Amino acid sequence: MSILRKLASQTAVYGLSSVLGRMLNYLLVPLYTSVFAPLEYGIVTELYAYVAFLNILYIYGLETAYFRFSSQENGANYFNLAFTSILVTSILFSGITWILSGHIAVALDYPDKQNFIQWLAAILAIDAIVAIPFARLRQVGKAYHFAVFKLSNIGVNIFLNIFFIILCPLILRDYPQSFIRHIYNPDLGVGYVFLSNLIANGLYLLFFFKDWLKVKLTFNAAEWKRMMKYAWPVLIIGFAGVTNEMLSRAILKYRLPEGFYDGYTNLEVLGIFGACYKLSVFMTLAVQAFRYAFEPFFFAQAKEKNSPQVFSQVMTMFVLFTSFSWLVLCIFMPYYAPIFLRQESYLMALDAVPWLLGGGLFLGVFYNLSLWYKLTDNTLYGAYISLIGAFTTFVLNWMLIPVMGYMGSAIATFASYLLMVAISYVWGMRHYPVPYQVWKVIAYVGLAAGGIILNEQFEQSPFIAVLITLIFLTLSIIFERKSLSRFRAK
Repeated sequence: MSILRKLASQTAVYGLSSVLGRMLNYLLVPLYTSVFAPLEYGIVTELYAYVAFLNILYIYGLETAYFRFSSQENGANYFNLAFTSILVTSILFSGITWILSGHIAVALDYPDKQNFIQWLAAILAIDAIVAIPFARLRQVGKAYHFAVFKLSNIGVNIFLNIFFIILCPLILRDYPQSFIRHIYNPDLGVGYVFLSNLIANGLYLLFFFKDWLKVKLTFNAAEWKRMMKYAWPVLIIGFAGVTNEMLSRAILKYRLPEGFYDGYTNLEVLGIFGACYKLSVFMTLAVQAFRYAFEPFFFAQAKEKNSPQVFSQVMTMFVLFTSFSWLVLCIFMPYYAPIFLRQESYLMALDAVPWLLGGGLFLGVFYNLSLWYKLTDNTLYGAYISLIGAFTTFVLNWMLIPVMGYMGSAIATFASYLLMVAISYVWGMRHYPVPYQVWKVIAYVGLAAGGIILNEQFEQSPFIAVLITLIFLTLSIIFERKSLSRFRAK
């Protein structure tokens, strides 16, 4: 099997767990948007935005650092060291959050939601503790174990959501004296979203039970400093990346002028935007699946003489696939969006989704380009680029939200990722030249963007949408017929 086919197969497995898992999880969106009003869903949107930032803090770049050092002779020591470090800090961080949960809830204007903060603290700790064991599964190529663990967690989470939000109220309605009254509190409402997540995450601790028996808690100051020297710029990159993705949902409620959208409060608008943001998850899934497979792949492939040519081929195929995905998701959105967003009010922010999907595409390109600073141990450059992107996101959100509302946030996301791609390409060619097929990449992105705009001009006609899709596919096959032939032959 060729290296490209191996990468594709690994991406497919990770993609199955990510795409299928997220798709299953995404089935909860119709549930939430049917049961919870935008005001309630706004709470979920805001708190999980903060969780995304804290996830980065809890892992502080050690996952990527583990990949970098695990291939060395004492790779097992680095696993134990990384795990020990994260275990100690996770308990410390979550312990402090638990103690201060009441004050945090008041600061966020949710004074009666202290238990939500406590549950999220536990969720964050578990996610961080299992991060290195999951990284080892990827490092040793156990993609199927990775997929099974992830899908099991998601399946339990979905079941618990359905149980608490749908089944329990129905059972109590017909059988008010049943045992359900002892385990279900109708006043908890959206709290069951967080509680279900916590219980499902607890299964991770069981999944890795054999690993816990083999782990040796250890600490070597010299090796830890070596890992942290590599990891702390990755931490900054992670924070900056989450800023680009989550900042809008963290500040929209506060930056949006009251009454900007007639008849909606700012928290309701946040809930609506958060629900529509979920539609961009399809692009995020493709990027995430690729990243899971690509990160260990390029570290291993870098030793080969033809690695630059391979990386160039990977980039072209990635952009082709994601550009096609961007096109299809945008032009067919009016037909699938109402299936997921069950109340009419949630459809209000659909015009922001194409910008968010495009931003996700450029984020994937940035992940492709990031190999240059990781392979040359110049992660500090990656931190600089990510900080520039985060600063751009903050400035554009701050300036555009009061003027354009949630559309300003969507445009800010798109512009920030595009800028990061441009800077990373220029700097990368100086430090680790890769013969990327730049004009072909630009052509695919431009072709997709043109198709989206053209479809809007024809008022989203189904016939035009299908025609545009066929044109894109036909041109892609013509441009890539030689590459596809070589791929099938290997």
